[in-house]
Amino acid sequence: MLLTGSLVACGGATPPPAEPDPAGSEASAAPAEKAGGEESEEGAGKKKDDAAAEASKQVPTTCEQQDTMCLPPAAFVKRLCGGFYPDVALSLFAKGTPFTRGYLTRDTEAWNASGGSSSNDKLLFDEEVLILYRRVADTGGMVVSGAGGGYDVLRWDGTCASLMTEEVRLHVPPKPKFAPIPWKSLDQKTRDAFQADEKVGPLVAERRKECKGATMGAVSAKCEKVDKQMGAALIDYVRNGGSLPAPGPLP
Repeated sequence: MLLTGSLVACGGATPPPAEPDPAGSEASAAPAEKAGGEESEEGAGKKKDDAAAEASKQVPTTCEQQDTMCLPPAAFVKRLCGGFYPDVALSLFAKGTPFTRGYLTRDTEAWNASGGSSSNDKLLFDEEVLILYRRVADTGGMVVSGAGGGYDVLRWDGTCASLMTEEVRLHVPPKPKFAPIPWKSLDQKTRDAFQADEKVGPLVAERRKECKGATMGAVSAKCEKVDKQMGAALIDYVRNGGSLPAPGPLP
């Protein structure tokens, strides 16, 4: 009986719970915490990239100072010159915007180093442009005569052009010239705003009557005359602070 009782007592005893291993717990928790941290950093990085991409689509109203020039953000310029946005051009050229204007020192062919649209019309001596980006020549530290870099600029017609440094000056000429605003490429809301003006509206109506919708080819002398008058009136309206609808973000 004693033996049996001893066996029962030994078999029924509950062993004390094992003490947790602090080192083991920390080791098992560390990978999970690290993984969670990595995911958080990746998420934050993506949000930052998305925010930067979204910001590059917005039409700027402030500039980045480079030496004596006030230029739009480079990321926005890349998007702008990769497409054709005449309404955005009018917003950037509007009276009171801080961006630096330049003026052509000679006639030159229009080409766009960014790969976007460029005009078939030459840039003319004294033509006003808006300086978008300053390209610095890479000479490897050597002084090279004539290696002065250049500029990417915006024309009044909404196209970008790439120029050598010597083709642009900042001094305002007595009578600046302007690339013609592409009327038919403007947003309807922009055209409505122009036509509501007491000076521009009648010229738009007269041009429609004389040119009968023609924009190129054989046109009458009256059509050519009123077309130039309307173009000049559009420029004056923008330069004098005429109200236009704000353009939406770039795609």
